[in-house]
Amino acid sequence: MVGISGLELTPVEKEILLHPLVGGVILFSRNYASITQLKALTTTIHQLREPHLLIAVDQEGGRVQRFKEGFTQLPPVRRLGELYDLDAKRAKRLANTMGWLMAAELRSVGVDLSFAPILDLDSGVSQVIGDRAFHSNASVVANLAHAYMSGMQKSGMAATGKHFPGHGSVVNDTHTSIAVDERRFEDIAQKDMVTFERMIHYGMAAVMVAHVIYSQIDSKPAGFSPIWLRKVLRQNLGFQGVVFSDDLGMEAAGHAGSIQDRASSAIEAGCDMVLVCNTLDIIPDLLDNLPVYNDPASHLRLARLHGRKSMEYDELRSSALWKQAVAAVSTLV
Repeated sequence: MVGISGLELTPVEKEILLHPLVGGVILFSRNYASITQLKALTTTIHQLREPHLLIAVDQEGGRVQRFKEGFTQLPPVRRLGELYDLDAKRAKRLANTMGWLMAAELRSVGVDLSFAPILDLDSGVSQVIGDRAFHSNASVVANLAHAYMSGMQKSGMAATGKHFPGHGSVVNDTHTSIAVDERRFEDIAQKDMVTFERMIHYGMAAVMVAHVIYSQIDSKPAGFSPIWLRKVLRQNLGFQGVVFSDDLGMEAAGHAGSIQDRASSAIEAGCDMVLVCNTLDIIPDLLDNLPVYNDPASHLRLARLHGRKSMEYDELRSSALWKQAVAAVSTLV
């Protein structure tokens, strides 16, 4: 899954997206100017290939919402956790509504998935998680994330839980530095992994893996670790969905070597799809040097992430359901 540079595809990017090793595109704020432009871009990307390339974005709300004008401004999901402490039933209803609203708006412009919900626990130390987490309690996170995922599914979007096995207990931001979690496996399993285990049981379609090193378990970051991906996630937790790497261009991924080494190591460890989001100049060289991987089971898992039928943008915004959802979510802002 690759990033692109601007508001429309360049000739070189069209060629890259036709490469057999490319399976998706991730969009950012740099790729958005208006609803009309975004719909044209997603249509162009989807028309390139059959089956079409996956189109993804990070549209969590709060600090992490790539598309703003023309979309509902979503609050950080922490607001749902705060409400849960006062009124759990209302919080779960609103989580469902917020998941539906986020996904419905994206599906109406041709985006297949948002990398959401966050399943990390807020332990009060992480620079990058913070109010992106629903709560500090694993059971609360699982309850809210389940409701949120159900809302996404109603809009025709699969859910991706992140960042396995849990990013909330490290101070450092893996975008800019190496992050090490020195806790024992038992402590991680009994706390952070509870949310992932519950969401797997509920039928979550995909996970994104943390670039955190859990030093008591493996010297490699989780996204490059067969222990975490093949043994713990697949074997122990029984996860059968898609495993995404986090962005291979992040500083913490440098532990795995060159970009070719990172991609190969992540795939060999058990990732179905690896992301190169912002270091766009390295993508052609990576594609030229990466061995061709052809795993039928992986292809089948990825095919299940294609967005399902949805309302068009104008139809959605004129619907009573959308107006009610916007009004409900606005109470959290």
